[in-house]
Amino acid sequence: MKTIVHELRRNKTLFLMALPAILLTLFLCYVPMPGIILAFKNYRFNLGIFGSPWAGLANFRYFFMSGKGFLVTRNTILYNVMFMITCHSLAVFFAILFCEISGKTFRRLSQSITFLPYFISWIIVGVFVNILFNYESGVLNTVLKSLNMDPVNLYSRPVPWIFIIAFFNAWKWVGYTSVIYIAAIHGIDQECYESADIDGASIFQKMYYLTIPMISRTISVMLLLNVGRILRGDFQMFFQIVGNNGMLFNATDVIDVFVFRSLVGSGGGGGVDLTMSSAATFYQSILCFIIIVIVNGIVRKVDSESALF
Repeated sequence: MKTIVHELRRNKTLFLMALPAILLTLFLCYVPMPGIILAFKNYRFNLGIFGSPWAGLANFRYFFMSGKGFLVTRNTILYNVMFMITCHSLAVFFAILFCEISGKTFRRLSQSITFLPYFISWIIVGVFVNILFNYESGVLNTVLKSLNMDPVNLYSRPVPWIFIIAFFNAWKWVGYTSVIYIAAIHGIDQECYESADIDGASIFQKMYYLTIPMISRTISVMLLLNVGRILRGDFQMFFQIVGNNGMLFNATDVIDVFVFRSLVGSGGGGGVDLTMSSAATFYQSILCFIIIVIVNGIVRKVDSESALF
């Protein structure tokens, strides 16, 4: 207890700066936590959360017996794994590229252009995707028609959308993620690079033998943080890009969109569907926790300093 009080007194300014974020996390994440019992209730508005009768695991059975539970779980995990590989690989590449550019003006301009998509709403991206791939008037089919080729109805072909979604996810997040890796690269001792220059190392050799190993722990931490939300689909991205096209659901449906569509499709308020969404969210959280514990344990055995806990 004395140690905690001493730490608070010594770093009181830092704790005061962190206080708004701590309070925000407390009230948004921990205070509502008792409402998790909604996943095990047959919710009725007139009785409230705690007064509604218990339903046991009926809401979880409804989620999986709908025939989509395992499908959307698989899609959510596979999409997030693909996003982690593509986004972080490109972010590391661009971070190294920006650090190697000698011209200050060109470096700032290129970094700003890469960072810009982060501020663009998924609604705008969805409109842009429709302009590109619309069967009647899309840019793609307009070009194909001008070349005397048959138009392509991508909205009836599920497989291409896997790559379209991966592309736009990387397009939006690579610039933002690269900032973290740029900071990690700038933290590397420059004497290491000077020694490599004296030894005649090329840019690629410095990147492979110095830069990437030096930021490997940052990469590990970033990947572990993403593993913690591996069952959380980006609702805005999937919903705005794919929409309610039933022909694409098997390849693009994730848990968040499936739950939202179930609620809206039933009028948005029924007890079973409302509690089913809570059950799906609870299922996401528990499975994410199990996955992050397992992956963190593996990382800790390989390199204890790269683990989160």
